Amino acid sequence: MSIQQDSNSSETSTPKKSGLATTAQTQRASFTTAIGLVIEREIMVRIKSRAFMISTLLSIVLFGALVAVSGSLPSLFSSTDKVAVTSAGAKAVEGIDGIELVSVDSADEAKALVTSEEVAAAVVDDPASPVGVTVIAERSAPESLTGELSQVPTVELLDPDAPDPGLTYMIGLGLGLVFFMSAVTFGTTIASSVVEEKQSRIVEILLASTSAKVLMFGKVLACSILAFAQIGLTALSVLVGAAISGNDLVLGKVTEPIAWFIPLFIVGFVMIASLYAAAASMVSRTEDLGSTSSPIMMLIFLPYMAVILFSSNETVMAVMSYIPFSAAVAVPMRVFLGTIEWWEPLVSLLILAVTTILALLLATRIFERSILQSGPKVSWKQALSRTKK
Repeated sequence: MSIQQDSNSSETSTPKKSGLATTAQTQRASFTTAIGLVIEREIMVRIKSRAFMISTLLSIVLFGALVAVSGSLPSLFSSTDKVAVTSAGAKAVEGIDGIELVSVDSADEAKALVTSEEVAAAVVDDPASPVGVTVIAERSAPESLTGELSQVPTVELLDPDAPDPGLTYMIGLGLGLVFFMSAVTFGTTIASSVVEEKQSRIVEILLASTSAKVLMFGKVLACSILAFAQIGLTALSVLVGAAISGNDLVLGKVTEPIAWFIPLFIVGFVMIASLYAAAASMVSRTEDLGSTSSPIMMLIFLPYMAVILFSSNETVMAVMSYIPFSAAVAVPMRVFLGTIEWWEPLVSLLILAVTTILALLLATRIFERSILQSGPKVSWKQALSRTKK
């Protein structure tokens, strides 16, 4: 009788072990499914937000429209001035843009037209003048006319293809603004979502069916997807606008810098988004969110300002290329200027990727230890000390 009991017990123990293994496999297999559900939930909440959709559409339309009309702006603000000319004057001003010629037979006739304000200026023969003509005007002559007739010394350009400093500044300002605004806007979105769920205790319900790691990863990936989609659609509208306006600047000179900006932006954004999620888990009220998220904002803002202010300093820009929070702006600018070696963007991207992985690990530990804590806010010092336990 005892032998039968032993055999029965051994038979029943085997299915239990098998069942535990099956459950573990199911849990491991459901990790990606759980993240997918969190991502889907977060994206649907944002898409249903009228404010988010309006701001996204406005940015897409605005940037595309600005680039589209950029090609026609010079013609919109340009004007044509009537200029009276004698025979010699007509030869002197031949080919000058922005003027309409009115032929006269003498200088006196030209002066009469200027006095009656029928023409803005007159160009008449003057053998004593270095250029052979004299410009007559009532108060001031058109700049387009005097500029073309002025004697200019011969200029030899040693580097005619050098990037325009003004254009370099605008590229740095534009890329920096895109990175800064996207990181702060979507980072704040993640933080607000975490605090709202924590304040309303919805997070306790969510954590009953999934882990804190899954919840944080899902939120970070969801906001990253939304940010990439918004930036991608905006970039597409800019390219369409450039094609409409015939502006080859966007399609030509900045193609390579933007090609490096995209991967640097993607990796850098994930790093910042994870830090914002960790910062939000440390507070229980929306009012306290500013104190924990402000250090992250400074980490974004200060390198951004440094890149803008020192865009012409090669040494500073080289250093900023290897700092994770400024690499997304500094590297594309150096690529545009041609002051970067082929391997440097790869090293910058590698450093940024390693930093992002470390930031994700740190943010996960902070999130797991702080998300269910209520009451007074947790400082960064306290949160970091808990990760060592």
